[in-house]
Amino acid sequence: MLTVLPHNDHLVFCGDVINRGPAIADCMNQVWDLVCAGRATWLRGNHEQALLQGLEQSPASGHDDLLTIDTYRQLGDALSRQWLQRLRQLPEVFQGEGWLATHAGFDNSGRPDLHIREPFWDHYDGRYGRVVVGHTPRPTVECQNHIVMIDTGAVYGGLLSAFCPETDAVVQVQGPRAVSTTETHPRELATGLPC
Repeated sequence: MLTVLPHNDHLVFCGDVINRGPAIADCMNQVWDLVCAGRATWLRGNHEQALLQGLEQSPASGHDDLLTIDTYRQLGDALSRQWLQRLRQLPEVFQGEGWLATHAGFDNSGRPDLHIREPFWDHYDGRYGRVVVGHTPRPTVECQNHIVMIDTGAVYGGLLSAFCPETDAVVQVQGPRAVSTTETHPRELATGLPC
C-alpha cells in the first residue's frame, strides 16, 4: 500500500495494527517509523488497549490475559514491555478538516469507544462531520450515517484499504493470503463515496 499512495499524504492508521498475522513486530515497526517521520498517525484500537492493560497489570495478577494476545506471544515479555511507552502515546482520535478518524466510534457522551459498533453506526447524528473507523472487517468500504468503515479484512486475506476524506477516493491492495505467489496490484475502486 505504501508504494501506491502519494508520499506526501499523511496516513492515519485506525488502530488494531497489532495482534494479527505472522509478522506483527515488522508491521508495528513499519507503522512506528512512519509516525516518527511525521508521515502517519497511529490511533489506539481495542487490540492495542488490551495489550496495554495486560502489560500494566500488577505482577501478582499473573500474565493469563497476556497469553491470549498474539502480539505478546510473538514479541515476548521484554519486547512487549519496550513497546509499552509507545503504545501509551497513541491517540484515540485524529481530527481533519470536516472529518475525524477513530478506531470504532463514540459513546453517547461523545468519548471515543474502542469497542462500539451498532449503537454508534445506527445513531450517529453527524455532529463531528464524517467519521472514518476501522474495527469491524467488511467485504468492502462502506458508508453509513456519515461513517466510513474502512476495515476490509486484509488480515483474513481480504483487501487492505485506504480512504481519502478530502477526495472520497478508495485505494485497495490485496492483503496477504495464507498461500499466495501472485503479485498484488493496487486498485482505485471508488471516488465520490456517498456519505
